[in-house]
Amino acid sequence: MGRALVFPGQGAQYVGMGMELAQHYPVARALLDEADNALGFSLSDIIAHGPEAELTRTDISQPAILVVSIMALAVLKTVVKPLTFHAVAGLSLGEYSALVAAEAISFHDAVRLVRLRGQAMQAAAELVPSGMVALIGADEASATKLCEAAKGDEVLQVANLNSPGQVVISGTKSACDRAMAQAKDHGLRRAIALPVAGAFHSALMAPAAAQLRAALAATKFRDPQVPVYTNVHAGPVQRASEIPALLEAQLTKPVRWADSVVAMKAAGIETYWELGPGKTLCGMIARTVTDATMRNLDNANDVIGFATP
Repeated sequence: MGRALVFPGQGAQYVGMGMELAQHYPVARALLDEADNALGFSLSDIIAHGPEAELTRTDISQPAILVVSIMALAVLKTVVKPLTFHAVAGLSLGEYSALVAAEAISFHDAVRLVRLRGQAMQAAAELVPSGMVALIGADEASATKLCEAAKGDEVLQVANLNSPGQVVISGTKSACDRAMAQAKDHGLRRAIALPVAGAFHSALMAPAAAQLRAALAATKFRDPQVPVYTNVHAGPVQRASEIPALLEAQLTKPVRWADSVVAMKAAGIETYWELGPGKTLCGMIARTVTDATMRNLDNANDVIGFATP
């Protein structure tokens, strides 16, 4: 029975996340300290105390979620020996956590990269009023059809394929507004505006992708120790040379999470361990494949369940 480690993306953050792990496990505390040193400011203080508005900022939430996710991984390694897994994947930002887990990038480099990524995405979001809309009852075809009908001469495209019946679109604010108004005419149950800074995973993130390109080129990547199922094409990657281009493309292309889960199941993955804040991915996986076994490691209480995997 194959096991995958999966890692959450932006939106999973909450004030105080990971603090129980840091209090009970020195290895987790050490990662918080390393992140503070890598960034040159006290990210750990913002994680611990907020305020929530500060933690939710794109340039703060992205490194914060990665750090807490890798803290959970480090704790898991102390209670499950040896920790064996056969694949990794992460939702958007979570792909960087997955790459750390697969030993394709160092924790230090990943923290600095996602900080830059968050800054670049925030800056791109501020260039054009934009947003994202969750479509309930949609698939890729119906979401694409709605985008074509509502976008006019603006940007509106499929951004996230999270699970069957849950698709997110992304584009200019006015195009998103038109899509919400037209959603029921296209047979969709609901259209919900998401509280995000901008149109992530759309062409409006091209300036961020360009800014990230140089940093990715200067980063040392190694061949992953296990297959990394990527957001861009939902298939496994096992060569370091493929990673930078995929991380760049990820900013403007749809996140094919549901397709990644289906691909992992086809490769024999039946168990999914979600490491990091929240349980969002477990819910998406349960709606995407049948007979999957799932666990989540978010806080110290969760650790008990992994002692006898």
